[in-house]
Amino acid sequence: MNLSNLEPNTPSSTAIKFIEEIGITIAAQDLTPTMVSQDFLKFSGIIPKEWELSEQPLLNPGIAQLNFKNGISINAKPRSITFNETASNKKLDDINIPKIAAKYAEKLPHADYVGLSFNPKILLPFPNNPQAARQYITGKLLGSGSWKEIGKAPVQAGLNLMYLLDRCQLNLSIAEARVQQPQKPPMFAILFSGSFNYGLGNIKSSQEKVDKLMQALKFWQTDLKTFREIVTDKFLESNQLTDLSQEESVFPTGTM
Repeated sequence: MNLSNLEPNTPSSTAIKFIEEIGITIAAQDLTPTMVSQDFLKFSGIIPKEWELSEQPLLNPGIAQLNFKNGISINAKPRSITFNETASNKKLDDINIPKIAAKYAEKLPHADYVGLSFNPKILLPFPNNPQAARQYITGKLLGSGSWKEIGKAPVQAGLNLMYLLDRCQLNLSIAEARVQQPQKPPMFAILFSGSFNYGLGNIKSSQEKVDKLMQALKFWQTDLKTFREIVTDKFLESNQLTDLSQEESVFPTGTM
């Protein structure tokens, strides 16, 4: 994942920077990984022919993985395909995977589609305070209690939430994570993972399913804005991370 310019609404004089990634998953009953080869994606016009792989692709009946030099990855397993993209320094118009996902559905109009989910992630590393993520989750979000004192090491915790929005259901998880750095120790971080889920209900017609998927895809910018606002305004508001950060958060590109 790459560094993003997104910054939380904190009064701290030093901006706490985020690492950001977005994903789109399309679920279909009859989808198999062997259908997701680089040749098929390029020859069908789903992805541009000039895209270059960053490593050897993986393709077998159980999984397909294609990682491109532009930061986009395509991963498939039985009954689902996921398009991921780093959002480093990108304007919304420069983000590619919503268009790629739409082309995929258009090129396979007779697939037995089940639903679509938009999956944004925000990772907040703390290079100078390895305990910050744990302190935030167990202290700020979960509060005090004797349940923290069990065992001989600090408890690790995560939080799973479900929100019912007007257009869909949003699942949000908050957990500790690590950012891998080349030739350096990993940085501890807080990971916010969202999933905006759109089901197709009892639709029978293949074309109606495709149309419904396209309608759901049109909400991706709204969903991303909603997710960013929830994370920055509801979870990272006021001074609750300032004491944990202390120093300017400066970190290189890494992988999660």
